[in-house]
Amino acid sequence: MTDVRFLHDDGRAVLEISGTGPRPTGVTLEGPRARVTGRLRGRGRTWRAELPLRAARWGGPELPLPTGEYRLRIEPGEATDAAPPAASLPLTQLPGLRAEWDGRRLRVGPPVDPAYDSGEGQAALERRYATSRQPLENAVFFESFYGRTAGCNPLAIDRELARVAPAVTRYWSVVDLSVHVPPGAVAVVEGSPEWWRARAASRLLVVNDWLRRKFVRKPGQRVLQTWHGTPLKRLALHRPGFDPRRTLAVLRESRRWDVLLAQSPYAARLLSRAYAFLRRPVWIEGYPRNDVLQTDDVTATRRALGIGADERVLLYAPTWRDDREAIVDFLDPSALARATDAVVLVRGHTRTLHPGEDSRGPRVIDVTGYPDTARLLAASDALITDYSSVMFDFAITGKPMYFLVPDLEHYRGELRGFYFDLLDAAPGPVVRSQDDLERAIAEVDPAIFRERYERFQRVFVAREDGRAAERVVARLLDQGFADRE
Repeated sequence: MTDVRFLHDDGRAVLEISGTGPRPTGVTLEGPRARVTGRLRGRGRTWRAELPLRAARWGGPELPLPTGEYRLRIEPGEATDAAPPAASLPLTQLPGLRAEWDGRRLRVGPPVDPAYDSGEGQAALERRYATSRQPLENAVFFESFYGRTAGCNPLAIDRELARVAPAVTRYWSVVDLSVHVPPGAVAVVEGSPEWWRARAASRLLVVNDWLRRKFVRKPGQRVLQTWHGTPLKRLALHRPGFDPRRTLAVLRESRRWDVLLAQSPYAARLLSRAYAFLRRPVWIEGYPRNDVLQTDDVTATRRALGIGADERVLLYAPTWRDDREAIVDFLDPSALARATDAVVLVRGHTRTLHPGEDSRGPRVIDVTGYPDTARLLAASDALITDYSSVMFDFAITGKPMYFLVPDLEHYRGELRGFYFDLLDAAPGPVVRSQDDLERAIAEVDPAIFRERYERFQRVFVAREDGRAAERVVARLLDQGFADRE
């Protein structure tokens, strides 16, 4: 017979499982993006396992478990009657998270007070902070991919801002406290009073996607929209089919922005039109997130991922699909690793981070939750993608690219549509199956794409010189978006 309870261990949340009889050989909690192993104690007639509700990944700090559902697995060994406890535990506020055991699985959520975790509670916070007259702080509110990660262009701007203007307070919007924020920054969980207050009080907001919930810009408050990639697929007002609600939402959203950051003149032209961001400032400075592609020696990234310096690394990074939640299943990463004698990194889009789960297999590492995509690009020897804007960033490296597009006609003709002909412009082989991909990796000489690759670089990444963050932050400070002191 087993029992279950929540504990606070030195300010940390713990799930304790206890039982009678022979001790099991192992107890684990397994979720879609994290796994923890219990510490077993006791011998003879009783035993207990303490499962920390925290995890560390890629050499980073221990942080509360990501939001989601976790299965409890007990390896019985001689304890043949050991089974998950049937008793339930109510929703409990714990250090860094909320948790509930329903007799079958553990549910983990962000540490938002239940009083505010409702439509009524959020509406009250919205009214309080959207209309408050509190003075603006010399602070920046950062958000990347709706708080699912602290990365992309906002992260690179944060790092440069911390270097040249350390007096500026830096808030980071996160979905929960499993998101690792940069040193010296303040994490604010979406929907909490602290989140609403920080967003309302910061003089500058730096975001790479739409602003969520009701946002009322205060006098003197500015918004820098960095966006998150040069578009191949059609966006916003350019998406197939006319939808008046979408049009209204796009116009309402873009009116919240003061400045739009673009990677190139091509991107500036398309983004400003797709979002009706006309006759307003567009800064064409390259992407700050890509500065590390000019400077990173990849040693730290490979070490954090457990990859040897001499191992071949292939990065598979497809975009998301409008008609499915999880990452596409066009590639068997374990089979690719065997066929190519390489380590395969699997990088799903941030929209597939929560709905999906980690890919597993020999020499396969799922890096969907890794905070800094650019460091993964730097650490990889080749990229496999489809219609993702990661192709433009990877072009900076000059390393081989492969395009796996089994659904090309469906995606191009029905889901999204393209701004240019991928077949004509792709700086690497375009293939329709894994077998074709494996043959292209083994047999196609990347040199035959040299002219097309160089043209691709001239059009899309000519501004990328490793100093984009420096230029963007200098403009922000010079134009009074934040003060150095």
